[in-house]
Amino acid sequence: MFNSSPYRLLGPDDPAPVIVERLDGASALFVTCEHAGRRIPRQLGDLGISEAELNRHIGWDIGAAGVARGLSERMDAALVMQTYSRLVIDCNRKPSRYDSMARISEQTEIPGNHDIHPDHAEARVREIFKPYHDTIAAELDRRRDAGRATLLLAMHSFTPSYKGVSRPWHIGLLYNRDDRVARILDELIRMDPALTVGDNQPYAISDESDYTIPVHGERRGILNIEIEVRQDQIETEAGQHDWASRMADWMGGAIERLTAAKLL
Repeated sequence: MFNSSPYRLLGPDDPAPVIVERLDGASALFVTCEHAGRRIPRQLGDLGISEAELNRHIGWDIGAAGVARGLSERMDAALVMQTYSRLVIDCNRKPSRYDSMARISEQTEIPGNHDIHPDHAEARVREIFKPYHDTIAAELDRRRDAGRATLLLAMHSFTPSYKGVSRPWHIGLLYNRDDRVARILDELIRMDPALTVGDNQPYAISDESDYTIPVHGERRGILNIEIEVRQDQIETEAGQHDWASRMADWMGGAIERLTAAKLL
């Protein structure tokens, strides 16, 4: 008999693709973490790469989940995180992009991402990408309908060097069309002379290269920022606690200023 049921990627032993915490938190801050996890669905095996490769930046944003969680706790802020490795599907890329399911990440071949059957690629979108972004959209809708002010923060981390080039920034403030949050945070962070701040460094947001900020922030017209912290500072639990505390101070200060200016 013909079976019209779609291919299923996630099985009963696979974790849910979305982690949510403090959705009713009191803060205006709403935190997302697109590359929080490094799980691979059981059906995909190891994608043909070693555990050591999966533990690198190509597999996830090292330390980002710990910082995001700590920030959420300190500020009583809503948090939405993604469970699966960016190598399964990158939840900060349009699914139509060539690097959404990267065949090469940096200089590492990902054999399990070569010649993906269209039905299997669609399952990655349907079962991982879509639930994650549907959750964000639904929660932002709920906050809008309740008349709640919202500042969207996408939490990421970056490598100390990339293809042999050293990156001097301790933290990067990324934005696209709206730099209002970035300008305030830049001023607050630079009060610490020991920190080097990247202005749209080591990356810059665009409609093509990013998804969360353009879609959930700019299209809605809400204040937004993407923050990147260098991984050598947050690879340990102690480092994550330290940076979560720093970020809570900076974000608290930014929210105060934005509220006083009637922008939030």
